[in-house]
Amino acid sequence: MRNKAGLNLETSFKASDQADMGQSELCWTANVFVFLLLLPGILGWGREGHYAVCKIAEGYLTEDALSMVRELLPASAEGDLAAVCSWADELRENHDYHWSSVLHFVDTPDFFCNYNCSRDCHDSHRHKGRCVTAAIYNYTMQLESAYKEITSEVRYNLTEALMFLSHFIGDVHQVWDTMIIESALKRFYHSNLMLMIQAIQSNISDEWHNEVSAWRNCTGNHTACPNPYASESISLACKYAYKNATPGSTLEDSYFLTRLPVVEKRLAQSGIRLASTLNRIFASEVKVAEV
Repeated sequence: MRNKAGLNLETSFKASDQADMGQSELCWTANVFVFLLLLPGILGWGREGHYAVCKIAEGYLTEDALSMVRELLPASAEGDLAAVCSWADELRENHDYHWSSVLHFVDTPDFFCNYNCSRDCHDSHRHKGRCVTAAIYNYTMQLESAYKEITSEVRYNLTEALMFLSHFIGDVHQVWDTMIIESALKRFYHSNLMLMIQAIQSNISDEWHNEVSAWRNCTGNHTACPNPYASESISLACKYAYKNATPGSTLEDSYFLTRLPVVEKRLAQSGIRLASTLNRIFASEVKVAEV
């Protein structure tokens, strides 16, 4: 099994439809959900998760970074980074972009709870440098090396670099598949993604306020440092995703309720770190950490 940035299990939930929303609490009957092996075609955070990551990031971009992001976005995005954050998933089956499918995850061996770049960053043919962390470094360097002198010849490539980078920073923070997000939307947020995003933004300003500065930091004052993010995801997967769970087992609702806060925090961290990376890219005196 492959740890896709820390995940090799898919959750699916069987929830009771009998849920009533009171003024301050949500009541429902007991729910269960089943673990299945994550198949290669499963998408990471899914459209909702990636949209949330980029929407959160937009609120923390500097004026310079926001201006450059909007300049590079395709016209179809209408200035909204979140609108294109699932683009990299949408083209995975496109023959012209088939090469990118391996860039969404890292290949950590079973029972290992840490990320080692030389061991885990490769494709199915063991070609090194073919994984999500290497992709983040690559697209970071593309953007920062060219943005000051953007010409029509390079603009298209930079637009793709921006969309890939924004997606892959989401992927490297992924600990579970999209089902936890989808179930949370239905149970707590009336299937309204913006309500979930607003709740996460509120926690960033309140509950996690003292942690945000550390989230922004990049070791050695570098521009991009995805390796620690991958290590965090794999460690969290071992601690929360796999603990007391085996493929095919049925888990009580308490599992979902205790893991959801971890998922929401990872979405928050991903958004903050995407914004911080873009802020560093579109600033002077930037550097990229060595892989």
